[in-house]
Amino acid sequence: MVESITANELKTKGLSALSRATLNDNEAIITVRGKNKYVVIPFDRYNYLRECELESALGESIRDMNNGRYIEETVENHIRRITSG
Repeated sequence: MVESITANELKTKGLSALSRATLNDNEAIITVRGKNKYVVIPFDRYNYLRECELESALGESIRDMNNGRYIEETVENHIRRITSG
């Protein structure tokens, strides 16, 4: 279950409000003037999501290589290609 914390609660209770809201690896939504503004997640969860993102990017790169969607070039030519509009 996603917990909500108001900006005022965060201001008055600080990290204890975040600790309570993110208990059991839950994410917390910080609301500002009644609107969802930020999401806070435990660092281990962040690392897991980042790892998933990197695995997905690696898989996409491998598929591109297997399907011939890549360019072989020198560093100089690469820099020239990506910086020339």
